[in-house]
Amino acid sequence: MPQIIVLPHVELCPQGKVLQADTGTVLIETLLKNGIDIEHACEKSCACTTCHVIIREGFNSLIPAEELEEDMLDKAWGLEPNSRLSCQAMVSDKDLVVEIPKYTINMAKEG
Repeated sequence: MPQIIVLPHVELCPQGKVLQADTGTVLIETLLKNGIDIEHACEKSCACTTCHVIIREGFNSLIPAEELEEDMLDKAWGLEPNSRLSCQAMVSDKDLVVEIPKYTINMAKEG
């Protein structure tokens, strides 16, 4: 069972967190299931970039992004070569180190 190491994020996970993930699950599901309330304005349908994450370690273990995700990522704040949408990144059997960017392009936040 791979580990997901979430780096500290001032609002969502101030201390950082180490999570256990099931191989074959989508990254955002593991984050949400473990109390990391990452934004997902499009309800995980790859129609926005609010769940953008940067994979600091383990990027090459993920199935490559499809064209739709690549197109959406072009709009993400703080895009890096190892950026992914957590609603599209499938966890493999390798550990991941994940950074949640400080900002998203979402102009309004529910709640």
